[in-house]
Amino acid sequence: MPKRSAFDAERLQQLLRAQHHVITRQQALLCGLPPSTLDRYIAPGGRWQRLLPGVYLSLTGAATQDQREMAALLYAGPRSLITGPAAMRHHQLSPPGPNLVDVLIPWTDRRQSAGFVRVYRTRRMPSRRYRIGLIRFAKAPRAVADTARILTRFDDVRQVVCEAVQRRVCTVAELTEELAAGPAGAALFRDALAEIGDGVRSVAEADSRILILNSDLPRPMFNARLFDANGVFIAVADAWWGSVGVSADVDSYAYHLSAADQDRTNKRHARMFAHGILPLHFSPKRVKTDPDGVLNDLRQAIEQGSRRPPPPITALPAAD
Repeated sequence: MPKRSAFDAERLQQLLRAQHHVITRQQALLCGLPPSTLDRYIAPGGRWQRLLPGVYLSLTGAATQDQREMAALLYAGPRSLITGPAAMRHHQLSPPGPNLVDVLIPWTDRRQSAGFVRVYRTRRMPSRRYRIGLIRFAKAPRAVADTARILTRFDDVRQVVCEAVQRRVCTVAELTEELAAGPAGAALFRDALAEIGDGVRSVAEADSRILILNSDLPRPMFNARLFDANGVFIAVADAWWGSVGVSADVDSYAYHLSAADQDRTNKRHARMFAHGILPLHFSPKRVKTDPDGVLNDLRQAIEQGSRRPPPPITALPAAD
């Protein structure tokens, strides 16, 4: 029988401090903690608690997000890293979805999902990773793409993609590359990127785009950059009907929260009006709750614009 290692209490405490008080059974035993003592610790009413198979929290009470993520990585193995919504939050994004921890592992590894951890085997293990202490997570484009593939509601996928691009955490090109390189069956992700490719930068703008495209209105240029006769930039219009000089904007409060942002929006509309543009603007709530009224206002503006010469405006499509 091999000789039992002497209990190294200091080593055990170092591991617990470094790992947010989370430890594996193997680590505890290698520190010389007797198996019988460990079993007593994790028994009902003991001083430790079991988070995942073979992974324990050396505290009582609810585990924090850091402790859950540390436990997920210890459970999934040393080559694993966090992706999906949990990784997005490390990039200061706010994805929807359940509070689970998604973990990538190499294709050759064998580990099943358990508890609050969803394990994904991949042949595209990221070569670059980020760290906060011992918590490893994927770069933003991979985290956003993996989140988009997991979600089942188009509005949620659209929100994830729009926020990431709007806040410049990643680019459309990076997300398109992730879409092409990833597994098939990402239809919602593909549709959301198609909207972004048309220049849509928020969920509210996307809602208005769908409303317009499904109506009898002529197709506008989306997110058009407008210039006057001297080539001076005027504004960006969410939707632009150039032949009649009509624009439509959605005031998306999710992305224009400050008073300064609202002031810039008001000045933009005034500048457009001064150049002969008929600017309409709608709240996101009205686009959702009164779509017929929005379309009726647009029809009236387009009819009014058709009774006059078009203003001398040059429009260019949205830049990436």
